[in-house]
Amino acid sequence: MLRRFVLALCCVLPLAATAHGPARQKVEQEITIKAPAAKVWAMVADFCAIEKWHPGVAKCEGTGGNDVGATRTLHVGKADGPVIKEELLIHDPEKMMYKYKITQTDVKILPVTTYASFFTVSDNGDGSSKVVWKSAFYRSWGKANPPADQSDEAAIKAVTGTLEAGLANLKKLAEK
Repeated sequence: MLRRFVLALCCVLPLAATAHGPARQKVEQEITIKAPAAKVWAMVADFCAIEKWHPGVAKCEGTGGNDVGATRTLHVGKADGPVIKEELLIHDPEKMMYKYKITQTDVKILPVTTYASFFTVSDNGDGSSKVVWKSAFYRSWGKANPPADQSDEAAIKAVTGTLEAGLANLKKLAEK
């Protein structure tokens, strides 16, 4: 009897292991900027200011300012381009940080779901600052065997590219 149970368990466990959906992915990027933290924070503190420093965002339409629950619609690439909609979850000027989540995205430009990010600016104590952008998400394809453009690798690549491009341009602008 025990033998049959073990055999049945051995047959079922591999199926259970493949039955779950995609794994949560994380991407973290940071950059040192040769500018005071207060200057960098002033550039990014407004939730819709992303249109001024992120090269991929052509236009930002926001409601609610920097209050929790505020929303922004990002037009990617051009003013009438695909949109990403986001909601502000935390905004803390004293800690120079905010947290937001994506509420809607076009999987052709960002193949993710259940996406949330923390954005922080900190003083390095030498006149420079450190900016950290952390994101956690799932790939947009919720089932097994995703198409290549909605795989974990595609999602990680898209998020990494988005964060890197934004931070590199922020550095360029802040160090002028």
